[in-house]
Amino acid sequence: MNERISTGIMLVVILALGLLYFNSTQKESIGYVKVSEATQEESNTNDLSKITKEEWKQRLTPVQYQLLWEKGTEKAFSGDLLYNKKEGVYLTAGCKEPVFSSEHKYDSGTGWPSFYQPISEDAIVLKDDYDLGFKRTEVLSKCGEHLGHVFNDGPEPTGLRYCLNSGALVFVEEKN
Repeated sequence: MNERISTGIMLVVILALGLLYFNSTQKESIGYVKVSEATQEESNTNDLSKITKEEWKQRLTPVQYQLLWEKGTEKAFSGDLLYNKKEGVYLTAGCKEPVFSSEHKYDSGTGWPSFYQPISEDAIVLKDDYDLGFKRTEVLSKCGEHLGHVFNDGPEPTGLRYCLNSGALVFVEEKN
């Protein structure tokens, strides 16, 4: 019995040390984008911010609601927009705010649509996220929708990877 307890304690210590190491290797700053501690209420910018969760459930598909308002994540390589190579703008699925451009989209190989910068600096809100036990940076729309996360392993010129859920976005093709 004591051997099992010792083994369990050792596993917990190893996991904790691993998380500490992982967290310490993450850069404190996310490039030029200012990490915001804005609350959802502070980030709401239009009348859509007054919509209740029940109204959002009626307006969105169950998958969209789960991704946008319950901080869900779709399965890797399953999203409709992952391989989209058309020119245009990506809007949020609920509030329909423009957040990313096809000009900044790239194939990260991670299984989710990835961008190296938003359409403009004020198009999104960034918020610290500790849901997995370590610090990540959540990407939100200005009206509070969860879009995904941003990481420091993207391409130049920013070095950032905005890793987003396809179901959190709607693509509007550019008409030439």
